[in-house]
Amino acid sequence: MFKAAIVGATGIVGQQFILALQRHPWFNITALAASQRSAHRTYGEALRDPASGALRWYAGPLPDRAIFDMVVEDAETLDATRFDVIFTGVESDVAKVLEPQYAKSCPVLSTASAFRYEDDVPLLIPGVNDDHARLIAHQRQQRGWKGFIAPNPNCTTVGLAISLAPLAKAFGVETVVMTSLQAVSGAGRQGGVLSLDIMDNVIPYIPKEEDKVRREVCKILGQATPDGVRPLPARISATCTRVPVMDGHTASVLAVTTRPAEVAAAREAMERFGQEFVALALPSSPQHFIVVHDDPYHPQPRLDRDTEDGMATVVGRLRRDTAFDQGLQYVVLSHNTKMGAAKGTVLAAEMLAHKGYIS
Repeated sequence: MFKAAIVGATGIVGQQFILALQRHPWFNITALAASQRSAHRTYGEALRDPASGALRWYAGPLPDRAIFDMVVEDAETLDATRFDVIFTGVESDVAKVLEPQYAKSCPVLSTASAFRYEDDVPLLIPGVNDDHARLIAHQRQQRGWKGFIAPNPNCTTVGLAISLAPLAKAFGVETVVMTSLQAVSGAGRQGGVLSLDIMDNVIPYIPKEEDKVRREVCKILGQATPDGVRPLPARISATCTRVPVMDGHTASVLAVTTRPAEVAAAREAMERFGQEFVALALPSSPQHFIVVHDDPYHPQPRLDRDTEDGMATVVGRLRRDTAFDQGLQYVVLSHNTKMGAAKGTVLAAEMLAHKGYIS
């Protein structure tokens, strides 16, 4: 068993990490860490609202009783040498400070955007760009670290990149136009998606989201080189919106391919995608990376987000575009708090452990 710590354990992403790891066959939660205001109390005490006594648990089913009894450590003074891997679910400004401290001695799997765009940092989606893990050796050499930092992509990027990966491999992709309809859980518990803002409404702007999608898709689907990633030379246009859905990010996608792609061939490429990775039988892996529906009323978040426990990407309405000769249109759905966040990051850790980067 690998000894694992979760940093940012009291936040929503930290809670999602706990659910993904508490009975994991490879990773054993040996420490929970958070800010000074939560440190030195049991996890159960740290989650209690001091005024009302309410338990601030937002991630779904309650964790095991033993988790509530663990004493929370101070993230700033956490000794990373005690662990085989550290999972971080903190804000980017905090990640900028803490993650390099940990990475000096321990692998760090992160949900923060702080290091996503560094040349020597792989932006991994397991089964899509596993070969980018080779950047870890370069990162260690460049920075003098025993460990490394490997962030997951933005949750909106994940489903889009997974759906584009088989098209890029089989036909090439030169232009992508997408509009997202993103669940409120992707915003955490922040302003801008308060109940009176989001009910009976669509928020047409999510700060920094569209730039993240553009940059991350091209990096993920790019080519790894000894010095970094040569981005996919595709044009990406993104409009990101927030809708009154609890979980599951949906996107309407137009992909213009480099070579002609019949709808049947595109569907086959999607359905076959990831078979070699699935064959590894990693604990958190879906059995099918992409599930394609014939029913034009799928995917729907409420009906399809939990496909293969939220780890499969669901595609529907795959059809030829009417404006571009080599255009394909489809709708894609990805579970933003599972494959797009903590559980997807755990899957990345499983892949890296399988490859020997975590030992």
